[in-house]
Parts: sequence; C-alpha cells; structure tokens
Amino acid sequence: MTDLSGAAMLVDYLVKEEVPYAFGVCGHGILGLLDALYDRRESIRTITTQDEQAAGFMADAYYRVTHRPAVTYTSCGPGSLNLTMAVANAFYDSSAFMAITGNVPTSQFNRGPFQETGRHFQGDFNNVMRPFVKRTYQAPRPEMIPLIVSQAYSRMVSGRPGPVHIDVPLDVFVETADVAVPDPIVLRGGISWRSSGEPSSVRRAAELLLGAQRPLVLAGNGVALSEATQELRDLVELLNVPVITSPLGKGLIDERSPLSLGATGRNGPYAANEASRQCDVILAIGTRFDDRPTSSWIPGMTYNMPPTQLIQVDIDPDEMGRNYPPAVGIIGDAKLVLRQLIAELRDGADEARTRHDDWVEQTAVWKHKWAEALAPDQRSDAIPVRPERLVDDLGAVLPDNSIILADVGVHHNWLVQQLEIGPRAQFLQAWGYAAMGFGVAGAIGAQFAAPDRPVVAVCGDGGFLMTANAVATAVMYDLPVTWVVWNNNGYGSIKGQQAGFFGADREIATRFRKHGDGELISSDFAMLARSMGADGVVVERPADLAEQLRCAISSDRPTVVEVRVDAEVSPLATGSWSLPPLPGPPPNWSPA
Repeated sequence: MTDLSGAAMLVDYLVKEEVPYAFGVCGHGILGLLDALYDRRESIRTITTQDEQAAGFMADAYYRVTHRPAVTYTSCGPGSLNLTMAVANAFYDSSAFMAITGNVPTSQFNRGPFQETGRHFQGDFNNVMRPFVKRTYQAPRPEMIPLIVSQAYSRMVSGRPGPVHIDVPLDVFVETADVAVPDPIVLRGGISWRSSGEPSSVRRAAELLLGAQRPLVLAGNGVALSEATQELRDLVELLNVPVITSPLGKGLIDERSPLSLGATGRNGPYAANEASRQCDVILAIGTRFDDRPTSSWIPGMTYNMPPTQLIQVDIDPDEMGRNYPPAVGIIGDAKLVLRQLIAELRDGADEARTRHDDWVEQTAVWKHKWAEALAPDQRSDAIPVRPERLVDDLGAVLPDNSIILADVGVHHNWLVQQLEIGPRAQFLQAWGYAAMGFGVAGAIGAQFAAPDRPVVAVCGDGGFLMTANAVATAVMYDLPVTWVVWNNNGYGSIKGQQAGFFGADREIATRFRKHGDGELISSDFAMLARSMGADGVVVERPADLAEQLRCAISSDRPTVVEVRVDAEVSPLATGSWSLPPLPGPPPNWSPA
C-alpha cells in the first residue's frame, strides 16, 4: 500500500470497474477529484458539459444504451442542486449512474461557509439526494472512501438498478491515507445479481398460459434492463401470442412484427388497448402498472383485472400486486424467469399455438383498421405540418440501427403511439419522473455510448430551450447528434389537457405569446444551433421534411431541424388518463 488522496482512491476504483466517462461541470468543491481524473485521463474520460442537469441526463442515457454506469461530478451548492432533476429522472426509470458531489471542507462544517447546505445539519447535501437515489453516502475521512465506493457501485447495479450518490468534502478529496483500493466486486468478483423464479410459481404460470384462449404478453422496461429481448421473442414465437408493451418498454419487440400491438394507455394504438381489454391471461414482465399505461386504472378502459388473470414477473417485490392482484406472482430476473417459462411451455406449445390462431387474426384486424385511420393524415400536405406526417416521414428515413430519444412533451405522445421501432433500433424516453431535457441532453450520452449509431432526439420547443446547451457540448466533442425540434409555440401537452379539462377558451400560460397583443412567438432554433457551431435548418413545408431529415441524420454533423408543427391537432385516443377529481376524457376513436 501507498498513501493516496481520497480522490485518487475513488477514481482508481472507478478505473478498476472500467467506468468510461465522468460527465460534469467544474467547481471549487470538486477540484481534488478533477486533479485525480487528470492523472487517470487515459483510463476514464472527463466530459465537460454546460449544465449539471445535462451531465446527469447524459450519464442516464449512457446507461440505458450500454447497461454500464458512468459517473457525474458536481461542485457543492447550486452545481449539485442542478443535478437532482436528472438523478430523480434516472431513479424513477431504473437507470443507473454514480453522482459524486463535492462539499465544503469538514473543518468549516457548521460555520456557514460558501455554499454549505447546513441550516439543519452540517454539510447536509445527502438529505437533498436521499429521496432520489438507492443510497447516499458521505465520506468524512479519506480512508472510508474505498469501502464506500465499492458498496455504492454494487448497490447501483444490483437488483433493480438506480443511481447512487457519494458526497465528499473538499479536504477529504485531497488528504491522503495508507489504504488499499479493493478489486472490483462487480466486474471481477464473480457475484451474480440475477435470481430465478420460484419453480412451483413458474409451473403455475406456464399452466395458465397453456390453457389460455386469448393470452397476451406485456413487456416492460425490466425486459430491457435484464437484456432479455431474445428470450421475449423466443417465448412469444413459441406460443404464437401477441405482445403489448408499456410505453417505457416500447421497442422491446420489432413493432413491424405481426405479433406486436404497440404500447398501452392513453396514447396507445387501438390494437394494444383493445387486446388488453379482451385477453383472458396476461404475462406481465418488468412493468409497474402506473397510471398512464393503464388509463388511470379505470376498469375496462385498458385492463380488466380481474377477470383477466395476471401473471406478474418483477425483480422488485414492492411492485408485486401494487395496482392489480396477480393470479401468479414471480419475483425474479426477467431473463431467467423467461428461460424457465420457455422450458416449462415446450411440451404443450404446439397445441397452444394452433389454439391462438384466431386470437392473433383478430388482433391483426384491429391493427389494420387503425392503420387505415392514420393513413390520410400521414400523407397530408397541410401547413403547418401535421404531427402524423412528421412522425411518418421520420420513421421512413431513420436508419435501422438508430437510437431515438423522445423528450417530454406532446410530441412524446405522438411518437409512442405512431413511430414504429424496428429490431435494431432503440427508443429512450423519460417516463416515471418525466424530466424535460432528458431527450435533448441525453442524446449526447447516447452518442458517447454508441459512436457508430445515428442518434436522433425529438424534442419540443419548450424542452429544447431548457437544455439547448447540449448542442454546444456536441460541437465541443464533434458528436453528430440530430435534434428534431417540434415547434408548436408552447407547452403543447399541457395546452391539450387544459382544453380537455377546463375548456378550449380558457388557455393561459401554455402558449408562447408576445406581451401586449398576444401574438404567438418563437425562437429561431436553427439560428441558435448555428450560433453554437452546429448546423440548423427550418422546415415549414411537408414536401421538404423527409429530405431535410435524411440530410441531417447522414451529415455527420450536430444538426438542429426545426419543424413548424400544427398545434391544434391531438392524437386519436383509445385509452384515457384522469387527474382525480377531474375525470379523464373518453376515447375518441373506435373502428366502424
């Protein structure tokens, strides 16, 4: 052993775990960590961002693409407080990164120094982070850091993944101790975090599936986290059973497959909601049945459980039976439980496949009628651009291996409902906490994660302005991200809810208007992009849309494509979403 600074111990452990990137913004409280990162710059790359929140979104998206965590660094005070939005966003979507925050020197605790969070307890940034992380740690002495960082890393990636937080006072970063940095228990420790389902429960689940007349598989984000997409495909093809997804699980199965029905809920396509209403058995894997995918749990709106029998598979016991009673509940890893189910189902699969033919044919009829309803507006030449036309043209030009990020806003509803995700593409979104800016800045993390894949972020004009600094980061690092700015002059999703719940004539604070005459106004997003060194174009005519999108994606340059979109059009609804005591609007479309 040899004397190492606290920062050196921390960074050395991260290098041993092969953490590739540290995203963040400098500050006096983090100077010691930056110095250690300088010494190890060949092993872990430090990425400078223009905003701490953006750094967190980048680390979040990096994990969603690679399932390997990165770290963030922020200084004490406002720098770390800026990060909390991104930490919460990752936590609620079960994404993982390690947030390292600097703090004031321990010798100044309780003296009210510059940027101390100390009104109620000294150096107390940990309680700020506590609701949004799997665990928060503070190191008051450098010799504590090796144990803390190894425990934090293990906690971060085990079970249901999530962010963790390590707070280090300035003096602890720079003071030394004669302590060995442990070998990584995750990367080389031989520890498996996966757990199989209880065998008798798996057998009961298989019996239910084999006896079902109208079975349905519901795939959630847990399938992605477990890297179980192949097992999902194997099971649905073995049984010839249709698949729906949660919105957060969108893209887990090729959405062009005859067995894929799309995502459920208020913005789900018709076939997904209708199948979930009419099925007799649902196998739900890694989804928590929150309010938006379930049409706010309104009986018969998306689900009928009971009488539909639910087989629920989840790694988190807290999710078991939270919102619907399972006929069979299996606590376990999605990949392993799917493998167990496939083994149990093989003997009876042939008979079940044949029995499911009529059910699959019925779902195909629903899909066809839905496609017919969408087609006219997907070809519309109206100005401003129809949302359906934008989504359809984007889908037509996206390369097969694209990573698509949907920021938060009304455009997200359209993408979940109508953008088809193929087997090699990936769809990332902020769901549980729905933090605006994830798509804008997360695109940078996705591009670092997959430098050879096209990355396209679709974001509203409101969300883009919140974190437009991500474009400057892309220019700094020569990242060919494409941002499609869905410009509808305001916060479109809330405008729609305002009209639906209170009346279209009561719009206030949801459109961007000039004070005085109320004229709708907009920033020039293309010029904004060019001012930061990126390319920028504006599209107003539908005839120009596909070619401008194609050129941007293939340009190998960071590019902003601003599209002027019709703000008065809402998606067809086959589900609902209520905000008690405000009742959700009823569906506005069903087949003739």
